[in-house]
Amino acid sequence: MLILFDNGTPRSLARFLIDHHTVTEARARDWDELANGELLNAAEAAGFDVLLTTDKNVRFQQNLSGRRIALVVLGQGRWSLIRPHVAKVVAVVNAATPGSYTEVDIPFQMNF
Repeated sequence: MLILFDNGTPRSLARFLIDHHTVTEARARDWDELANGELLNAAEAAGFDVLLTTDKNVRFQQNLSGRRIALVVLGQGRWSLIRPHVAKVVAVVNAATPGSYTEVDIPFQMNF
């Protein structure tokens, strides 16, 4: 699958996906200034299969019906919080289907 990382998606996650997928960052396409709707349109037009984002509001801000691109939303954007849940993220990306929307719960853990 062709996967697009939105701006908040930690770049370190790519190394766990590149064995089976092609990963591109929005900023590499000069799409880092696009609003959500414009980004979704550009990604679909370019043939991306999955948008991986940390923007939990995207489903409320955009009409996702009829979309061909799958959205995978990470519950947190910090790599240190995502790293213990990489297997779950990879499984969700692998299971993504055209037009699907999935949130990956990444608990916020305070270490005192």
